[in-house]
Parts: sequence; structure tokens; C-alpha cells
Amino acid sequence: MRRPWQQAQRSALILAGFATTATLLLGGTWLATHRTVAANELAAQSALLAQTLPAASFDNVLPASRQPLPPAIQQAFGSREALAYYTARHQGRVSGLVFENVAPDGYSGRIRLLIGLLPDGSVYAVRVVKHQETPGLGDYIDIARSEWARQFGGKGAANLPSWRVRKDGGEFDYVSGATISARAVTAAVGRTVATFHRYRAILLPRNTP
Repeated sequence: MRRPWQQAQRSALILAGFATTATLLLGGTWLATHRTVAANELAAQSALLAQTLPAASFDNVLPASRQPLPPAIQQAFGSREALAYYTARHQGRVSGLVFENVAPDGYSGRIRLLIGLLPDGSVYAVRVVKHQETPGLGDYIDIARSEWARQFGGKGAANLPSWRVRKDGGEFDYVSGATISARAVTAAVGRTVATFHRYRAILLPRNTP
């Protein structure tokens, strides 16, 4: 017959075993889930970045190329948020750059952008990453809602003197009643193009394979 203290010890060991097993199972589940979530996030980010540059124009993993913007460029972008850029390469040569930027003056707040530039500084594509513009009105800046953002494609330094919406005397279209949204995005893209040309030597070092 077991003494009370022996029975208590046995019960404690059993409980400890159950607790250890449960902890290991929960830890394993969390790790597997965490890896799956991280992989899904990486895939989504890669897909979005890929939309800003020509298909098959790079062979590196864009998210892995992320670098913080140098302070001078960050200041020129006019954003108080920490921003970064991504370098696309094909067989070792730079084939494009993707910049994070923020339009601070959207109708309903900040509009986060990804702006893909080719090595000559022209825009390939612009994607709105996050915004709070009015559904059915200002949200036309999002490529998922309209083709509006496609008008930036092919524009570069030569267009900077008229880099404004038509209402302000520029060349870019907008939707009547939602000018503020278009004006904010247009200005942010223009700042990105102008800054690239100003700091091209820093952003595009010797382009060797």
C-alpha cells in the first residue's frame, strides 16, 4: 500500500507529464502555424512587389533585397515613417527598383504606396498598399477598383514639370469629386521620380554582373 506522500508524488509526476506533453504539442502547433503564416505573408508580399516591375525582369527574391532608404532620400520623400526600397536584379544586373512611399494627405489619411521604377527612372507601375479613402469614391486609386493608376506607367523625369492632376494644370486624370485622393498619390509618385533622378548615383551603383 502506497503511503500518502508517495501517492501525491505519483500524481504530481503524472500531471507534470501531461503538462509537458501539452506544452510540446502547443509549441509544435504554434511553430507550424507561424511558419505557414510567415510563408503566406512572404508569398503575398512577393506577388505585390512583382506587380510593380515587368514580368521575368528579375531573378532574385524581392522581399529579401529590402533596404532602408538613406536619410537624405527619406527626407526628400517627405515622409516621417521609416521607408525602404527593393532592388530587382537579373543575372546580377539591376533591372529595377521598388520604393515604399506614403502620401500623407489623402482625403481620409495616409496612403501607402509601392512604386516600381526602371533603371532609366521611368515608372513601370504604382500599387496602393493601404488606404482609407471613401469606398466607391476615392478608392479608385486602388488598381483593384479601377485602371486609374496605370496612367503613371512610362512617365519619368521629362514629365516632372507637369506632374500634377489636370485640375491643377498637370497631365494626370482624376475623378471629379475625389480630387484629393488622386492629387495625393500623384504628388507622392512625382516626389519618388524626382528623388530617384537626384540620387541616382546612390541608388544605382556600378551595375556589374
